[in-house]
Order: sequence, then C-alpha cells, then structure tokens
Amino acid sequence: MLSLNVNGRAVSVAADPDTPLLWVLREHLGLTGTKYGCGVAACGSCTVHVDGQAVRSCSLRAADAVGRRVTTIEGLPGGAENPVVRAWIGIEVPQCGYCQTGQIMTAAALLASTPRPSREQIVDAMDGNLCRCGTYNQVIAAVERASRGA
Repeated sequence: MLSLNVNGRAVSVAADPDTPLLWVLREHLGLTGTKYGCGVAACGSCTVHVDGQAVRSCSLRAADAVGRRVTTIEGLPGGAENPVVRAWIGIEVPQCGYCQTGQIMTAAALLASTPRPSREQIVDAMDGNLCRCGTYNQVIAAVERASRGA
C-alpha cells in the first residue's frame, strides 16, 4: 500500500511502487483530468503539481510521491474560479482540449512562483507543453491575463 496526499486528501493505494504516478491517479483514484500523452515526459499532458512544482506524472514513480503533496487539475485551488482557468475560458484557449489540463497546471505553477512573469518567462515555462491544435498564442495570452488577475 502506498500512502499519498492527493488534492489535500490522504489516500492509500494498492499499487506497485514503480507504477507511474499518472496511472495511480487515473486508474486507482479515478482522477482522469490528468491525461496520458506520450509516456516519456515530453508533451506535458500529464502535468500535475508535486509540492507546488509542475511535474510530469508519467515519469514519476508513485513511490516518489509518498510524503509529498500532489495536486491534479481536479484539486486546483478555486476550481473553475481559479484565475488561470478563468483566463483559459475567457480567451477560449482549448480546441480539442486534450493538452489543456497539463497546460493549465504548468501555467498555475509558473504564476505561483512568478506572479508577474514576462512574456519570455511565460514562453520558457510553457515551452515543454505540446499542443496538437497549435493554441500557443492563446495559451500565452491566457497566462498573461491570469497574471493580471483579469
């Protein structure tokens, strides 16, 4: 049994310690907002926060999350009222939406550590998140909007 703190709740999961955190979240805990994209930490679809840092859950062993705070899109503070989520909706960023939870989680981690990032900082932080629909300009605009609290 693995004891995890996910979205502010203590949970116990019967999973192999080497199982990627992504699969524990999705298959054992039913938190399907975190998406599988590539399985090699290259696309960002599986991004969650671990102790406040954006982490690719497909490449983090579940055992390495024990004793740490894991936050998924379902546990993002404020839910639909979170400034990043509001900006995403306001600018209508998603097209297919598949990568968007990872994008939002990356943006939220950036804004938590750098509340007023420059455009260059936003581009650098979001660079590892791939979007098949090409919504990169909308993503940058949404992060800028969220940083202004709009």
